[in-house]
Amino acid sequence: MPSFLGMSAFMWQFTFSPPTPDPQIESLVKLQAPTWGKDAKKDELKATWLGHACFLVELPTPVGAARGPRVLFDPVFSHRCSPSAYIGPGRYTKPPCPIESIPDVDAVVISHNHYDHLDEPTITTLRKQHDPHFFVPLNNDAIMASLGIAPTHTHILDWWENREVSVELPTESGGKVTANLRLTCTPAQHMSARGMFDRMHTLWASWALEELPAPSAGGHNKAYKVWFGGDTGYRHVDPHQNEEEVPVCPAFKEIGDKFGGFDLALIPIGAYNPRGVMSSVHASPSDAVRIFQDIKAKKAIGMHWGTWVLTIEPVMEPPNLLVEEVKKAGLHEDAFTVCGLGETVVIP
Repeated sequence: MPSFLGMSAFMWQFTFSPPTPDPQIESLVKLQAPTWGKDAKKDELKATWLGHACFLVELPTPVGAARGPRVLFDPVFSHRCSPSAYIGPGRYTKPPCPIESIPDVDAVVISHNHYDHLDEPTITTLRKQHDPHFFVPLNNDAIMASLGIAPTHTHILDWWENREVSVELPTESGGKVTANLRLTCTPAQHMSARGMFDRMHTLWASWALEELPAPSAGGHNKAYKVWFGGDTGYRHVDPHQNEEEVPVCPAFKEIGDKFGGFDLALIPIGAYNPRGVMSSVHASPSDAVRIFQDIKAKKAIGMHWGTWVLTIEPVMEPPNLLVEEVKKAGLHEDAFTVCGLGETVVIP
Protein backbone atom coordinates (compact mmCIF):
# COMPACT_ATOMS: atom_id res chain seq x y z
CA MET A 1 0.00 0.00 0.00
CA PRO A 2 1.18 3.61 -0.50
CA SER A 3 3.34 4.91 2.37
CA PHE A 4 2.22 7.87 4.46
CA LEU A 5 5.17 10.00 3.30
CA GLY A 6 4.71 9.01 -0.33
CA MET A 7 1.01 9.75 -0.26
CA SER A 8 1.59 13.07 1.52
CA ALA A 9 4.11 14.15 -1.13
CA PHE A 10 1.71 13.15 -3.88
CA MET A 11 -1.19 15.05 -2.32
CA TRP A 12 0.98 18.19 -2.05
CA GLN A 13 1.99 17.94 -5.71
CA PHE A 14 -1.54 17.08 -6.84
CA THR A 15 -3.08 19.94 -4.85
CA PHE A 16 -0.73 22.71 -5.95
CA SER A 17 0.15 21.64 -9.50
CA PRO A 18 -2.59 19.29 -10.69
CA PRO A 19 -2.70 18.21 -14.33
CA THR A 20 -5.42 19.86 -16.37
CA PRO A 21 -7.42 18.23 -19.16
CA ASP A 22 -6.66 19.24 -22.72
CA PRO A 23 -9.03 22.07 -23.74
CA GLN A 24 -10.06 19.85 -26.64
CA ILE A 25 -10.78 16.88 -24.36
CA GLU A 26 -14.35 16.52 -25.57
CA SER A 27 -13.09 15.88 -29.08
CA LEU A 28 -10.45 13.44 -27.82
CA VAL A 29 -12.70 11.28 -25.63
CA LYS A 30 -15.50 10.23 -27.95
CA LEU A 31 -18.98 10.72 -26.52
CA GLN A 32 -22.26 9.39 -27.87
CA ALA A 33 -25.73 8.73 -26.58
CA PRO A 34 -25.91 5.01 -25.74
CA THR A 35 -27.93 2.74 -27.99
CA TRP A 36 -27.23 -0.23 -25.67
CA GLY A 37 -26.38 -2.44 -28.65
CA LYS A 38 -29.95 -2.52 -29.94
CA ASP A 39 -28.74 -3.71 -33.35
CA ALA A 40 -26.67 -6.59 -31.95
CA LYS A 41 -27.74 -10.19 -32.38
CA LYS A 42 -29.63 -11.76 -29.51
CA ASP A 43 -26.92 -14.33 -28.85
CA GLU A 44 -24.16 -11.72 -28.47
CA LEU A 45 -22.62 -10.19 -25.36
CA LYS A 46 -22.80 -6.38 -25.03
CA ALA A 47 -20.88 -3.92 -22.83
CA THR A 48 -21.58 -0.17 -22.77
CA TRP A 49 -19.07 2.22 -21.16
CA LEU A 50 -20.73 4.91 -19.02
CA GLY A 51 -17.54 6.56 -17.75
CA HIS A 52 -14.63 5.72 -15.43
CA ALA A 53 -15.23 2.13 -14.21
CA CYS A 54 -18.95 1.97 -15.00
CA PHE A 55 -20.16 -0.54 -17.58
CA LEU A 56 -23.60 -1.93 -18.35
CA VAL A 57 -23.13 -5.54 -19.45
CA GLU A 58 -25.97 -7.42 -21.11
CA LEU A 59 -25.71 -11.18 -21.49
CA PRO A 60 -27.30 -12.99 -24.46
CA THR A 61 -31.09 -13.12 -24.66
CA PRO A 62 -32.66 -16.39 -23.42
CA VAL A 63 -35.25 -18.12 -25.56
CA GLY A 64 -38.58 -16.33 -25.27
CA ALA A 65 -37.17 -13.23 -23.58
CA ALA A 66 -37.13 -9.69 -24.95
CA ARG A 67 -33.61 -8.99 -23.63
CA GLY A 68 -30.72 -10.56 -21.78
CA PRO A 69 -29.82 -10.23 -18.08
CA ARG A 70 -28.21 -6.83 -17.37
CA VAL A 71 -25.47 -6.17 -14.82
CA LEU A 72 -24.24 -2.66 -13.98
CA PHE A 73 -20.69 -2.35 -12.62
CA ASP A 74 -19.45 0.48 -10.33
CA PRO A 75 -22.05 3.09 -11.34
CA VAL A 76 -21.17 6.70 -10.43
CA PHE A 77 -23.24 9.50 -11.95
CA SER A 78 -22.42 12.31 -9.50
CA HIS A 79 -20.25 15.20 -10.71
CA ARG A 80 -17.69 14.79 -7.93
CA CYS A 81 -16.15 11.59 -6.59
CA SER A 82 -15.88 13.02 -3.10
CA PRO A 83 -17.68 13.14 0.26
CA SER A 84 -18.70 16.70 -0.68
CA ALA A 85 -20.74 18.02 -3.59
CA TYR A 86 -18.61 21.18 -3.53
CA ILE A 87 -14.98 20.07 -3.30
CA GLY A 88 -13.01 17.18 -4.74
CA PRO A 89 -12.37 15.98 -8.31
CA GLY A 90 -15.07 17.06 -10.76
CA ARG A 91 -15.83 15.38 -14.07
CA TYR A 92 -14.10 16.72 -17.16
CA THR A 93 -16.39 14.59 -19.35
CA LYS A 94 -20.12 14.28 -18.83
CA PRO A 95 -21.94 10.98 -18.41
CA PRO A 96 -23.16 9.84 -21.83
CA CYS A 97 -26.74 9.72 -20.56
CA PRO A 98 -28.76 10.70 -17.50
CA ILE A 99 -29.09 7.93 -14.95
CA GLU A 100 -32.86 7.91 -15.50
CA SER A 101 -32.39 6.67 -19.08
CA ILE A 102 -30.50 3.51 -18.14
CA PRO A 103 -32.62 0.52 -19.23
CA ASP A 104 -33.86 -2.08 -16.76
CA VAL A 105 -31.02 -3.40 -14.60
CA ASP A 106 -31.10 -6.81 -12.86
CA ALA A 107 -27.93 -6.57 -10.74
CA VAL A 108 -25.50 -3.88 -9.60
CA VAL A 109 -21.93 -4.91 -8.72
CA ILE A 110 -19.60 -2.75 -6.59
CA SER A 111 -15.85 -3.38 -6.42
CA HIS A 112 -15.10 -1.34 -3.25
CA ASN A 113 -16.18 1.71 -1.31
CA HIS A 114 -14.02 4.51 -2.75
CA TYR A 115 -16.12 7.44 -3.96
CA ASP A 116 -15.25 6.96 -7.62
CA HIS A 117 -16.73 3.44 -7.43
CA LEU A 118 -19.49 3.58 -4.81
CA ASP A 119 -21.72 6.65 -5.13
CA GLU A 120 -24.59 6.90 -2.65
CA PRO A 121 -26.92 9.13 -4.75
CA THR A 122 -26.45 6.83 -7.75
CA ILE A 123 -27.15 3.69 -5.70
CA THR A 124 -30.27 5.26 -4.19
CA THR A 125 -31.62 6.21 -7.62
CA LEU A 126 -30.96 2.74 -9.03
CA ARG A 127 -32.70 1.11 -6.08
CA LYS A 128 -35.80 3.23 -6.59
CA GLN A 129 -35.88 2.80 -10.37
CA HIS A 130 -34.94 -0.85 -10.78
CA ASP A 131 -34.86 -2.63 -7.39
CA PRO A 132 -31.91 -4.77 -8.58
CA HIS A 133 -29.75 -7.23 -6.68
CA PHE A 134 -26.62 -5.59 -5.22
CA PHE A 135 -23.31 -7.45 -4.96
CA VAL A 136 -20.63 -5.96 -2.70
CA PRO A 137 -17.47 -7.25 -1.00
CA LEU A 138 -17.24 -8.20 2.67
CA ASN A 139 -18.25 -5.71 5.40
CA ASN A 140 -20.10 -3.35 3.07
CA ASP A 141 -23.47 -4.44 4.45
CA ALA A 142 -23.85 -1.34 6.68
CA ILE A 143 -23.66 1.15 3.83
CA MET A 144 -26.05 -0.94 1.74
CA ALA A 145 -28.57 -1.02 4.58
CA SER A 146 -28.21 2.74 5.09
CA LEU A 147 -29.20 3.24 1.45
CA GLY A 148 -32.36 1.19 1.85
CA ILE A 149 -31.22 -1.95 0.04
CA ALA A 150 -33.32 -4.87 1.28
CA PRO A 151 -31.43 -7.84 2.80
CA THR A 152 -33.05 -10.07 0.18
CA HIS A 153 -31.36 -8.02 -2.53
CA THR A 154 -27.98 -7.54 -0.80
CA HIS A 155 -25.25 -10.09 -1.48
CA ILE A 156 -22.12 -9.67 0.68
CA LEU A 157 -19.25 -11.88 -0.52
CA ASP A 158 -15.69 -12.65 0.51
CA TRP A 159 -12.99 -13.46 -2.04
CA TRP A 160 -13.74 -16.69 -3.92
CA GLU A 161 -17.32 -16.85 -2.68
CA ASN A 162 -20.02 -16.89 -5.33
CA ARG A 163 -23.75 -16.40 -5.51
CA GLU A 164 -26.25 -17.57 -8.11
CA VAL A 165 -29.34 -15.48 -8.70
CA SER A 166 -32.43 -15.92 -10.82
CA VAL A 167 -33.82 -12.85 -12.55
CA GLU A 168 -37.13 -12.42 -14.33
CA LEU A 169 -36.88 -11.02 -17.84
CA PRO A 170 -39.77 -9.63 -19.88
CA THR A 171 -41.06 -11.38 -22.98
CA GLU A 172 -42.30 -9.66 -26.12
CA SER A 173 -45.86 -10.66 -25.19
CA GLY A 174 -45.72 -9.18 -21.69
CA GLY A 175 -44.90 -12.36 -19.80
CA LYS A 176 -41.79 -13.38 -17.84
CA VAL A 177 -38.82 -15.68 -18.47
CA THR A 178 -36.37 -16.72 -15.75
CA ALA A 179 -32.63 -16.45 -16.37
CA ASN A 180 -29.78 -17.48 -14.08
CA LEU A 181 -26.35 -15.97 -13.57
CA ARG A 182 -23.45 -16.41 -11.16
CA LEU A 183 -21.20 -13.75 -9.66
CA THR A 184 -17.93 -14.63 -7.96
CA CYS A 185 -16.02 -12.20 -5.76
CA THR A 186 -12.40 -12.46 -6.91
CA PRO A 187 -9.22 -10.87 -5.46
CA ALA A 188 -7.76 -7.50 -6.35
CA GLN A 189 -4.72 -5.57 -5.10
CA HIS A 190 -6.17 -2.35 -3.70
CA MET A 191 -7.54 -0.84 -0.46
CA SER A 192 -10.71 0.75 0.90
CA ALA A 193 -11.82 3.84 2.85
CA ARG A 194 -14.54 6.47 2.79
CA GLY A 195 -13.01 8.63 5.52
CA MET A 196 -9.93 9.12 7.67
CA PHE A 197 -10.71 6.39 10.19
CA ASP A 198 -12.07 3.42 8.20
CA ARG A 199 -9.03 2.48 6.09
CA MET A 200 -9.15 -1.24 5.23
CA HIS A 201 -12.35 -1.82 7.23
CA THR A 202 -14.16 -3.20 4.19
CA LEU A 203 -13.00 -5.53 1.44
CA TRP A 204 -12.16 -4.61 -2.16
CA ALA A 205 -12.56 -7.02 -5.05
CA SER A 206 -12.72 -7.81 -8.71
CA TRP A 207 -15.68 -9.84 -9.99
CA ALA A 208 -16.38 -12.71 -12.37
CA LEU A 209 -19.78 -12.84 -14.07
CA GLU A 210 -20.95 -16.09 -15.63
CA GLU A 211 -23.97 -16.79 -17.77
CA LEU A 212 -25.27 -20.11 -16.49
CA PRO A 213 -25.84 -22.54 -19.35
CA ALA A 214 -29.22 -22.00 -20.96
CA PRO A 215 -30.37 -21.90 -24.58
CA SER A 216 -30.44 -18.39 -26.00
CA ALA A 217 -32.68 -16.92 -28.65
CA GLY A 218 -29.77 -17.17 -31.06
CA GLY A 219 -29.10 -20.80 -30.24
CA HIS A 220 -25.53 -20.43 -28.97
CA ASN A 221 -24.40 -23.35 -26.84
CA LYS A 222 -21.72 -21.71 -24.70
CA ALA A 223 -21.95 -19.66 -21.52
CA TYR A 224 -20.19 -16.28 -21.60
CA LYS A 225 -17.79 -15.20 -18.86
CA VAL A 226 -16.91 -11.59 -18.02
CA TRP A 227 -14.26 -10.31 -15.60
CA PHE A 228 -14.49 -6.86 -14.02
CA GLY A 229 -11.21 -5.61 -12.57
CA GLY A 230 -12.68 -2.84 -10.44
CA ASP A 231 -9.67 -0.97 -9.08
CA THR A 232 -6.39 -2.84 -8.76
CA GLY A 233 -2.63 -2.65 -8.84
CA TYR A 234 -0.37 -5.39 -10.18
CA ARG A 235 3.00 -4.83 -8.47
CA HIS A 236 4.68 -2.30 -6.20
CA VAL A 237 7.42 -0.28 -7.87
CA ASP A 238 9.69 2.00 -5.85
CA PRO A 239 11.33 4.97 -7.59
CA HIS A 240 14.24 3.94 -9.84
CA GLN A 241 13.26 0.25 -9.74
CA ASN A 242 12.98 -1.78 -12.92
CA GLU A 243 9.30 -2.72 -13.11
CA GLU A 244 10.06 -6.01 -14.80
CA GLU A 245 12.24 -7.13 -11.89
CA VAL A 246 9.74 -6.73 -9.04
CA PRO A 247 7.26 -9.41 -7.92
CA VAL A 248 3.72 -9.27 -9.30
CA CYS A 249 0.41 -10.13 -7.68
CA PRO A 250 -0.22 -13.86 -8.24
CA ALA A 251 -4.00 -13.58 -7.86
CA PHE A 252 -4.65 -12.83 -11.52
CA LYS A 253 -3.06 -16.02 -12.80
CA GLU A 254 -5.07 -17.87 -10.18
CA ILE A 255 -8.25 -16.24 -11.48
CA GLY A 256 -7.36 -17.18 -15.05
CA ASP A 257 -6.63 -20.77 -14.07
CA LYS A 258 -9.79 -21.14 -12.00
CA PHE A 259 -12.16 -19.80 -14.67
CA GLY A 260 -10.27 -20.97 -17.73
CA GLY A 261 -10.26 -17.50 -19.26
CA PHE A 262 -12.90 -14.90 -20.07
CA ASP A 263 -14.73 -13.77 -23.19
CA LEU A 264 -14.47 -10.15 -22.03
CA ALA A 265 -12.42 -8.35 -19.37
CA LEU A 266 -12.92 -4.79 -18.14
CA ILE A 267 -9.50 -3.70 -16.86
CA PRO A 268 -8.35 -0.40 -15.28
CA ILE A 269 -5.60 1.48 -17.14
CA GLY A 270 -5.44 4.93 -15.48
CA ALA A 271 -4.49 6.86 -12.31
CA TYR A 272 -1.05 5.22 -12.00
CA ASN A 273 1.44 8.11 -11.59
CA PRO A 274 3.59 8.70 -9.60
CA ARG A 275 4.42 5.01 -9.74
CA GLY A 276 6.18 4.96 -6.37
CA VAL A 277 2.88 5.94 -4.76
CA MET A 278 0.22 4.45 -7.03
CA SER A 279 1.68 1.25 -8.48
CA SER A 280 0.51 -0.95 -5.61
CA VAL A 281 -3.13 0.12 -6.01
CA HIS A 282 -3.57 1.28 -9.63
CA ALA A 283 -2.55 -0.61 -12.75
CA SER A 284 -0.64 1.15 -15.50
CA PRO A 285 -1.30 0.25 -19.15
CA SER A 286 1.69 -2.11 -18.95
CA ASP A 287 0.26 -3.74 -15.83
CA ALA A 288 -3.17 -3.97 -17.46
CA VAL A 289 -1.79 -5.90 -20.42
CA ARG A 290 -0.07 -8.34 -18.04
CA ILE A 291 -3.34 -8.77 -16.12
CA PHE A 292 -5.12 -9.41 -19.43
CA GLN A 293 -2.66 -12.19 -20.18
CA ASP A 294 -2.77 -13.62 -16.65
CA ILE A 295 -6.56 -13.97 -16.57
CA LYS A 296 -6.57 -15.47 -20.08
CA ALA A 297 -9.03 -13.02 -21.56
CA LYS A 298 -9.95 -13.08 -25.24
CA LYS A 299 -10.92 -9.40 -25.39
CA ALA A 300 -10.49 -6.46 -22.98
CA ILE A 301 -11.69 -2.87 -22.70
CA GLY A 302 -9.64 -0.33 -20.77
CA MET A 303 -11.42 1.67 -18.07
CA HIS A 304 -10.65 3.90 -15.05
CA TRP A 305 -9.73 6.87 -17.23
CA GLY A 306 -11.47 9.63 -19.19
CA THR A 307 -13.66 10.95 -16.37
CA TRP A 308 -11.83 12.51 -13.40
CA VAL A 309 -8.28 13.80 -12.89
CA LEU A 310 -7.17 11.56 -10.02
CA THR A 311 -3.39 11.48 -10.47
CA ILE A 312 -0.67 13.39 -12.31
CA GLU A 313 -0.34 11.62 -15.68
CA PRO A 314 -1.84 13.49 -18.68
CA VAL A 315 -5.46 12.48 -19.10
CA MET A 316 -4.96 11.02 -22.60
CA GLU A 317 -1.79 9.12 -21.69
CA PRO A 318 -3.46 5.86 -20.54
CA PRO A 319 -5.18 4.98 -23.85
CA ASN A 320 -2.15 6.11 -25.86
CA LEU A 321 0.24 3.98 -23.81
CA LEU A 322 -2.17 1.05 -23.99
CA VAL A 323 -1.76 0.93 -27.76
CA GLU A 324 2.03 0.77 -27.32
CA GLU A 325 1.89 -1.91 -24.62
CA VAL A 326 -0.47 -4.11 -26.64
CA LYS A 327 1.97 -3.92 -29.55
CA LYS A 328 4.96 -4.67 -27.30
CA ALA A 329 3.19 -7.77 -25.98
CA GLY A 330 2.66 -9.08 -29.50
CA LEU A 331 -1.13 -9.01 -29.17
CA HIS A 332 -3.55 -8.21 -31.97
CA GLU A 333 -4.34 -4.49 -31.90
CA ASP A 334 -8.04 -5.24 -31.31
CA ALA A 335 -7.44 -7.61 -28.39
CA PHE A 336 -7.26 -4.85 -25.78
CA THR A 337 -8.64 -1.41 -26.64
CA VAL A 338 -10.61 1.48 -25.21
CA CYS A 339 -14.04 2.62 -26.36
CA GLY A 340 -15.95 5.89 -26.41
CA LEU A 341 -18.27 7.11 -23.68
CA GLY A 342 -21.68 5.64 -24.41
CA GLU A 343 -20.25 3.19 -26.94
CA THR A 344 -21.38 -0.44 -26.87
CA VAL A 345 -18.82 -3.15 -27.59
CA VAL A 346 -20.37 -6.35 -28.95
CA ILE A 347 -18.76 -9.75 -28.39
CA PRO A 348 -20.00 -12.46 -30.79
